[in-house]
Amino acid sequence: MEPRLTDNLRVAVILLVLLSTGSSENDLDMKFCGTWRHGSGSLSLSGNVSPGCDGVSISANKTTLSINGKITAQCKWSDVIPLEKFGFDSAKESFFCLYWEPLLDQLTLQIRGKHFTLCWPASLQGSCCTDLTHGPNEPEASFGIVNGMVKTDHVTSKTLTAYKFNGTYIDCSKLCDQASQGSSHVKMIKDVMERSLLEALVEHPCARSSEVEMKKDFKGYNLTSPITKAVSAEPPVTVQIPVALKQAALKTNKVVCTFFKNNSLFQKGDKEHRILHDVVGITVENEVITNLPEPIRIVFHHDVIHKKYLRKCVSWDTRTDPLQVKWLVTGCETRQRGANHTECLCNHLTYFSVLVDLEPRPVCHLLALTTITSLGCAVSVISCVALIVFLCRKSRLSKEQSTPIHLGLTVSLAFLNLLFFFTGVLANVGGESVCTWVGAGLHYALLSSFAWMGIEIFHTFWLVYVVFNPSPKPYVWYLVGFALPAVPIIILAAVGDIYGVREVLPCEDLYSPYLMCGMKGNGSALLAHYFTNITMLAILVSSGFVMLFLVYREIRTRDEWRHNQVAFLSIWGLSCLFGTTWGLTFLNFGPLSDMVNFLSCILNSFQGFFLMLRFYMLDWMRKKAGGSAVGSTSTGSTRQHMLEDKS
Repeated sequence: MEPRLTDNLRVAVILLVLLSTGSSENDLDMKFCGTWRHGSGSLSLSGNVSPGCDGVSISANKTTLSINGKITAQCKWSDVIPLEKFGFDSAKESFFCLYWEPLLDQLTLQIRGKHFTLCWPASLQGSCCTDLTHGPNEPEASFGIVNGMVKTDHVTSKTLTAYKFNGTYIDCSKLCDQASQGSSHVKMIKDVMERSLLEALVEHPCARSSEVEMKKDFKGYNLTSPITKAVSAEPPVTVQIPVALKQAALKTNKVVCTFFKNNSLFQKGDKEHRILHDVVGITVENEVITNLPEPIRIVFHHDVIHKKYLRKCVSWDTRTDPLQVKWLVTGCETRQRGANHTECLCNHLTYFSVLVDLEPRPVCHLLALTTITSLGCAVSVISCVALIVFLCRKSRLSKEQSTPIHLGLTVSLAFLNLLFFFTGVLANVGGESVCTWVGAGLHYALLSSFAWMGIEIFHTFWLVYVVFNPSPKPYVWYLVGFALPAVPIIILAAVGDIYGVREVLPCEDLYSPYLMCGMKGNGSALLAHYFTNITMLAILVSSGFVMLFLVYREIRTRDEWRHNQVAFLSIWGLSCLFGTTWGLTFLNFGPLSDMVNFLSCILNSFQGFFLMLRFYMLDWMRKKAGGSAVGSTSTGSTRQHMLEDKS
């Protein structure tokens, strides 16, 4: 009995502490999460939210998730949204979270990784609806909400048709004072849109608005954020309103600037990007202002950001899809003024901030690398065409088994280098629509080249160790080298959002990216890159080095291999055939990355030229040594050139 009494006393003490804490502080936000158990048909999100403080109801049935109630100060939202257009599949359960920010009058829903802003952020209101308390449970059903949670507290594991929460009016200024006290930080989930990060102690946002009247003699106005004076020691955010805004505003002469501090609700929702603490909203009532001839100048002061991270001035797009959190770089010019100072010049009105790319992976000496690659690709295309003519002539005069394989590799390399040579031009001229096809073609050409290099490895092994059996017919090689690589391309193209315009950031100027066609930089494309390119490259390079070692072991005692020219050209040609030069890809890290980039560009872009040189030089040396012309020589044959019986 004694342990049980101790447990009861402990529970009583915890309840007293919670009650005493709840009486002294109000809830600054509300988070409700659960799993929507629904059918496999068409799904929709519906709701009717209006000003008041009666409370909110989150209900669900087989087809619809509904949010209804009166908890806002000004926001009115009523809509029915089909979820199919957001990529919702036929799964029978969907995890969701509803977030309520009374200070900002903002209501946000996250479901299956998609973020819907139902009520937009606003300046500090007079009355806030907060301290939402859980009401009586609704009845159980087959479809509804299961495993409901309020913040970190689990309510029930039953499947209920709805959850209801009752609200209480309070003066918003009291909430803001509570949040801004230096000794009373509030533990909240950091970055509502970035849920995978750890929790941290942050100051809760209290938005402040400033109204500027643009009179007849208006000559521009400089505005400083008032919020930083109260809750932060950082320098303030400044906004310079140009005269052009007065001329563009037709219905009113008042512009409102709203400053948000440490607002987590503006985040993008991925780990690669982060919005700075300061967000500025600039609006003119009932008007959409765009294409200002003189931009609005916004100066952000922030913590020191390392130069390897890209900073971009961004604006929140509210026109194409107002429910989605979407930051755009268009319409804003970025000027980096040191490591802790960013200046934005924007030609329209909306919410503005600075987006930090945490994984930009810039490329140093991009201009030099691009020049080398373009020159190498051009030379390789010409070389491959010459080599194709040479091999076609050779195939008519001899029945050498290796010629179709060398021809297949040469054709795939020519196609790869040709597309890569024009990728920059096509990205700038054709844009996303053209780059979708060009990117898929580039990926196919790369996989086809890898496949033919793998065939070269297998064929060499066959010649060395399966001497008495004929190698497979040429049509088998064509199926493996040309048809098989098309399979993953078709699958990835059907999935979508894999191929398109890719930005390559130069170290010298992070704000002037080089555009090219290829696989995009999103998560799906990156996953496809690892599963196709990297996996195939790892197999190719490792087997290529093994085959080079085996070939060298077979021919190292031959007299003619003591001559450096023949040895170099043959081993170098085999290195290209076996794809070992692509192994530099795995060494691109650390202090040697710049050198590896240059070596990789030179060796791989000129690969077609080196192959042509190898074939022509070996044929010339055979003729010089007394062999016949093309008809009797074994220019392309690994077996006849290097693997003859040692005499």
